[in-house]
Amino acid sequence: MTDAWGTVVAVDEQHATIRMDETGCGRCGEPGGCGGNHAGKLLCSTPRTFRMANPDGRAVGERVRIAIAAGVLGHSAVKAYVQPLLLLLAGSLAGSAVGEEPGAIGGALAGLVVGWLALRRAQQRYRDDRRQRPSIEA
Repeated sequence: MTDAWGTVVAVDEQHATIRMDETGCGRCGEPGGCGGNHAGKLLCSTPRTFRMANPDGRAVGERVRIAIAAGVLGHSAVKAYVQPLLLLLAGSLAGSAVGEEPGAIGGALAGLVVGWLALRRAQQRYRDDRRQRPSIEA
């Protein structure tokens, strides 16, 4: 299970808006940490906020731990980054075999479009899966 800390900044009915205290998993200072927190602060200076279910009725100002099931982040990263890149490269190789440089360019664009469509399909398939969503932990 991967977790991070945040603060409740707003509450409405059955949902809470959480402002994340850190970017990434928070293991930046630990041995084996990737340093993603530093890159996250560099690329996104505004605090990240997320709206999620609030079954325990957390109050504004309360510090909470947000958790997501093991493997979900890795699976999502593969779907979002690796799969489109591999499809782009495969399209480029297939296109170059058919039509040299213009074929490679067209194949790369076709592979990128197919990768984008596959990502959209995965997003729609997992949208309602509660196991894929982060949750507020006690």
